[in-house]
Amino acid sequence: MQTVRWSDVVRRDLFGPAPDRRDRPYRLVIRVFLVVLKAFGFRFDVRGSEHLPRHGGAVVASNHVSYFDFTYLELGAVPQHRLVRFMAKASVFDHRLAGPVMRAMQHIPVDRTAGLAAFDEAVRALQDGQLVGVFPEATISSSFTVQELKAGAARMAVLAGVPIVPAAVWGGHRVATKNRRVTLRRGVPVTVLFGEPVVPEPGEKTQSVLRRTRAAMAELLDQAQRDYPDAPAGDDDRWWLPAHLGGTAPTPERARDIDRADVQGTAVTPQRTLGQKVRHLLGRR
Repeated sequence: MQTVRWSDVVRRDLFGPAPDRRDRPYRLVIRVFLVVLKAFGFRFDVRGSEHLPRHGGAVVASNHVSYFDFTYLELGAVPQHRLVRFMAKASVFDHRLAGPVMRAMQHIPVDRTAGLAAFDEAVRALQDGQLVGVFPEATISSSFTVQELKAGAARMAVLAGVPIVPAAVWGGHRVATKNRRVTLRRGVPVTVLFGEPVVPEPGEKTQSVLRRTRAAMAELLDQAQRDYPDAPAGDDDRWWLPAHLGGTAPTPERARDIDRADVQGTAVTPQRTLGQKVRHLLGRR
């Protein structure tokens, strides 16, 4: 496990010898995030970055357990001097603060009622040599295991003629995940693993590529969970472990119902003002 160093924040060559001027906002956001990670003493175990291509397009397909998974994955891509354009739900781009930042970073908005435009934009980005990040479970997994995947990631890779780089993130959900208050704790370990690319074979069907991708993601997540250096502090702290590892997270079967409601937009959530939302996340009444 390594921690962020102040020298990492200010390194002139952090993004390579000649980074694209158009990506200045993205690079600034990463440096700001590094400051936050340094201030809270996050510890990182990043492995497999070499599987991300130095040049050319690829789909980065990861599990999803935390609100900040995209930032951890991007930090894992920095050693290759690559930036990842993530596909995210359109409502994030409508936010008056987050929206301009997401657009400046050239992420891709996804309208779940009309996803074809986002799919086409992602394919164009892949054909232009970009890395496109996808959470193919379509929502944060309540079970903290790899649930069924949407076929879009595999379809994109097949259509654009690029590989899929499977990935797994683990640990960040202890700070911020759905249905839990944000817990700003110091020294949290976060694991980011990238696996060997899944290359669609000539004539291979989308579902076959999808099955291979899911198997690779599940294997990486299992490795990340079993190698994780922290253990629950007690019975009340077992919520962040999946059921098969002795945790109290919902089983995959129960999580399917919970997560399906999130994906379909039918989950019932209380209406709160912005101030109430902030106090709820911080655990204040």
